Amino acid sequence: MNDIHLVGISGSLRSGSRNTALLRAAFADLPDGVTAAIIPLDGIPLFNEDRKEHPEVAGVVGEFRAAVAAADGIVFASPEYNWSVTGVLKNAVDWLSVGPDSPLEGKPAAIVGIGGGSGTERSQRHLRDILAHNGLRIVADPQVMVAGARGRFEGEDLVDEEVERNLAAAIGRLIEVIEHARAHEPVVIEGSILVVGSA
Repeated sequence: MNDIHLVGISGSLRSGSRNTALLRAAFADLPDGVTAAIIPLDGIPLFNEDRKEHPEVAGVVGEFRAAVAAADGIVFASPEYNWSVTGVLKNAVDWLSVGPDSPLEGKPAAIVGIGGGSGTERSQRHLRDILAHNGLRIVADPQVMVAGARGRFEGEDLVDEEVERNLAAAIGRLIEVIEHARAHEPVVIEGSILVVGSA
C-alpha cells in the first residue's frame, strides 16, 4: 500500500466536542503507511464570494483548501443541530466546493457522528446530499452513528469498544475506496466523469 494521508473535519467548534473526540479516536490506531490530521475550522470566515480575493480571506481559505487537496481522503464528523448539519460545517464545505479546482471533487470520504437519539442520522443524510454536488466517493458501510455519549468516554478518550470497532471498520473501508480510486483514475470529458479501467 502506498502512503495514504487522511484529514478530519469536525462540524463542532467546541473544545470538548464529542464529535471531534470521535475523529481523534478514529485516527488513534491507523494502519502502517496511513497518517491523519484534524483540520480546525475556527478561523474559516463566513462564505462570501465578494471577499474571496481579500488577502486575509484568500490566505486562510487557500491554506484550508490546500490541506484538503493534499489529502487522499476525508473523514467528516457531523454533529446534528436542528436535525441538520451545523452552520460551521456547511460553511466549510461551501468554501471547499467552489471552482473548477475544488479539492472535494471525487474525493473519497467517510462520515461519522455522535449525539442525539438518532446518532446524527439526519445530519449525516443531509451532509451526503450536500457532498453529492462534488461527487465525493462516500463510504456506504459501515455507517458510524453513535446515539448519545454517556458512558462512552473517560474524559476526552473514547472507551466504548463497539464504537472503536465501527470506527476502525469505517477507516478500513475508506482506505479500500482510496486504493480503488487510485487504480481507476477518473477522466473528465466535457464536464462528465468517466471512470477508466476495470471495476
